[in-house]
Amino acid sequence: MTRQTRPSGRRKGRRARKIFVVLVVFVGLLVGADFAAAAFAEHTVSQKAREQLGLADDPAVTINGFPFATQALSGEYDHITVSAEGVPVQDTLRDVAIRADLRDVTAPLSDLTAGNMEAITIGDLEGQVTLKASDISRVEPLTNIENLRIEPASEEYVRSGEGSDGTGDPDSGSGSTDSEEGSTAGVRLSGEAQIAGERVEIFAFAMIELDGTAIRITPQRLQFGNDRETTVVPREVQEALLPNFEADINTGELPFTVTPTTVKVDPGSITIKGKASNVTFSGASAGQ
Repeated sequence: MTRQTRPSGRRKGRRARKIFVVLVVFVGLLVGADFAAAAFAEHTVSQKAREQLGLADDPAVTINGFPFATQALSGEYDHITVSAEGVPVQDTLRDVAIRADLRDVTAPLSDLTAGNMEAITIGDLEGQVTLKASDISRVEPLTNIENLRIEPASEEYVRSGEGSDGTGDPDSGSGSTDSEEGSTAGVRLSGEAQIAGERVEIFAFAMIELDGTAIRITPQRLQFGNDRETTVVPREVQEALLPNFEADINTGELPFTVTPTTVKVDPGSITIKGKASNVTFSGASAGQ
């Protein structure tokens, strides 16, 4: 008689499936524990960042990279981001966005779990603050302009009044900024204003420059516009209207007290940035 082997094969198959299920559950537990540990660390950093940045609520913190456990055990983190939206600054700005990118962070696990941030060092740090057009429109005297809109413009176009095609079209210099970010930037501000009882659309071409933690908007020239064409504003009229687009805006301090070095205009917003190296979590230089 031939011996049947099917029951034995079935038992081996069931055993293999059980082992596979156990491995899947074990890996799932490890991944879950890794995420839980990362969440705890992010919460700890978030609380300390709230104190350091003077925020009313905890900012969002993300410890990038997986698995977290290997980074925690070594005390070395490649990239941590800290961000917050809707941050009020003084009595005017209400919806400021802040972000800090921390790279090459050294944070011993014992210090991190104990909430001791003084020993945490950051190799490279980039902080930025973004102001939205809705906030900028609350700054005097820009309140005189209705439906304020912000667009980037090349500095050459702002200064010369000519785009790459040599025309005076306000859109020809829009969206075409200088390739390198610097301490100055061109901007096109537009909106509606009441002039001699008429509602008129105005385009103001201005330079933005950094002044400490503030940005200074200095308009260079104006154009009237509508759906079909634009008109260069006579010099005497410009002199009367240009002050409506001139403003100094205090942006508040950059995250981790980084000194602002560059300003950038995007559609609908203005962002200032700063970089630092070898700093502690509290913002003081590690060498100090």
